[in-house]
Amino acid sequence: MQTLLTAARAPLRVNGIEIHASAIDEAMAELADAPTAAAGPAFDVETTARYALAIRELLRQRAVELGLALDTDPPDAMADAVFAKEVATPVATVEESRRYYDQHRERFTSGELVHASHILFGVTGRAPLALVRAKAEETLNAILQSPDQFEAMAAQRSNCPSAQVGGSLGQLERTSCVPEFAQGIFGSDETGVLPRLIKTRFGFHVVRIDHRVPGALVPFEAVKDDIATMLTEQVRLRATRQYVQLLAAQADLEGVTFASADGPLVQ
Repeated sequence: MQTLLTAARAPLRVNGIEIHASAIDEAMAELADAPTAAAGPAFDVETTARYALAIRELLRQRAVELGLALDTDPPDAMADAVFAKEVATPVATVEESRRYYDQHRERFTSGELVHASHILFGVTGRAPLALVRAKAEETLNAILQSPDQFEAMAAQRSNCPSAQVGGSLGQLERTSCVPEFAQGIFGSDETGVLPRLIKTRFGFHVVRIDHRVPGALVPFEAVKDDIATMLTEQVRLRATRQYVQLLAAQADLEGVTFASADGPLVQ
């Protein structure tokens, strides 16, 4: 790992306590080594490092005020101790879990299989996104007019190795696809060429559903505890975000700007 050189930058202070530039550099280096794709194109290493260090210091100061131990291990234990003392997290009820189950039955269907083919128009950064989409839409419209041309079009235009076999992806399970592709092909009874593009992190897909094998719905009793855990964790994350925002609103901060409660940095 390359060490980032400390550069002259605006100081970072939390209620008068300065966080040294070397700590910012160290946090930036850790972030630079971590996967950042999920953060999106607006991801900024220094901004995120400052934000994380400010939160850590806010929680450290609050732990002192509450008389909590500061030498806890692992490092996140101090934050967890503060949250446990000051953030109430109600446990999801059976009724809430049942409502989630009923509204998302496709997520609890086991054994559903889809035999599909596709033509991928990859997004590589070398061609404008609008141009890639336009070429994908042109191909989709042509195939809708002449479905028997699918394999030939795949061989000529697809950016996927499956082009060598007419675009065939074979038999797919929901968990074998990236989520955005799975969402586009599972949970319906559509077959044939889909009348829309499916956009994923890889690009735009023209998709043909060749065959479906219906799945079976997993009983609520088998998944209710997992659903309750997930819903409770979602509530806990929202509550802790709000708590940190409250600490930040009451603090004297320099060199960092907190995002709104719905902003990308908070999430």
